[in-house]
Amino acid sequence: MQHGLEYTSDPPEIKHFLLHCTNLECIAYRSPARVGERRDAAMKRDRHNGLQIERPMHTFYSDHFVLPLPPGHRFPMGKYRALRERVAQERDLFQLTEAVAASEGELALAHTPAYVSAVVDGNLSLAQQREIGFPWSPWMVERARRSVGATIGAARAALKEGVASNLAGGTHHAGADKGAGYCVFNDVAVAARLMQAEWHRFHRALLRVLVIDLDVHQGNGTAAIFQDDPTVFTFSMHGEKNFPFRKERSDLDVDLPDGCTDRPYLEKLDRALDAIWARHRDAPPGLAFYLAGADPHERDRLGRLKLTTQGLAQRDRTVFEALRKRKIPVAVSMAGGYGRDIEETVDIQLGTLRCACESWRQWNNTQHVFPAA
Repeated sequence: MQHGLEYTSDPPEIKHFLLHCTNLECIAYRSPARVGERRDAAMKRDRHNGLQIERPMHTFYSDHFVLPLPPGHRFPMGKYRALRERVAQERDLFQLTEAVAASEGELALAHTPAYVSAVVDGNLSLAQQREIGFPWSPWMVERARRSVGATIGAARAALKEGVASNLAGGTHHAGADKGAGYCVFNDVAVAARLMQAEWHRFHRALLRVLVIDLDVHQGNGTAAIFQDDPTVFTFSMHGEKNFPFRKERSDLDVDLPDGCTDRPYLEKLDRALDAIWARHRDAPPGLAFYLAGADPHERDRLGRLKLTTQGLAQRDRTVFEALRKRKIPVAVSMAGGYGRDIEETVDIQLGTLRCACESWRQWNNTQHVFPAA
């Protein structure tokens, strides 16, 4: 053993378990198909040896960094802690990890150095702060950097194991040189560019990325950042008359009327996904980012749509099943959610995470009984 350590006892199943875990840690940055082959073989070996290994899905958080918002501010800062506390009660499903802050160099993969410096050094103008929706503070900077770091962590874990999640993120209104709509840095844009760079370094090959943005608001910042980048496909399905009122051009935009309900929403989603798979038949994406906003819900304060909790659950199943069927790893971000009852928003997001975990289990060829919602 390393460092001169030895087992105090020597049961074969302990050695086998440690070797299995080491094997899983060594599969980073392999192709999704190759990852699946190696994992299938490992699981068969485990079952043959009478050892059933259950590992939780990697889930990253950053809610310890809370913004000092003025009284009456409508951003629901408390939902992130509430969601983490609910997730922490289901340790058999989720492996919680506090996110590491994204570096300035990583942020500059999607943002201009001047904007990154203005945020980090506290040089944002009052107009820039108003557009973001938060007053500048060191906590704002740290929270924003860690939120990006959480999506980076989820993307790396997804490339290893198929599915992973960020309990925040989905800050899709931030553009290359500005923030907006409660979004300081664009976590998906930074993580996508970083994963492409790391993939190329390990493989000398291109990693194509798909962004599935189902927050009720258009991902205008993401669309603008990747507008001339054929290696990243951006898809946004959002309220036509909702914020932002000046939309950017995604690779695929689906506008929804106010009051849209479950059935037409899910039909439009099916058609949009069919169009995406048809366009990527010859060059499929190797990684997806899914922004699973809770704000299309019928009782969301800012949503203007009429989806039920059951409709949102079917939305999530549709996305995860489509990606898993095509062996496309996915990093999930919670994105927006502004319910009149914040616990209802947390319930919806927890449902999304459970659905993600079920997809993760199927990627890993294990079975699990989920607790009642």
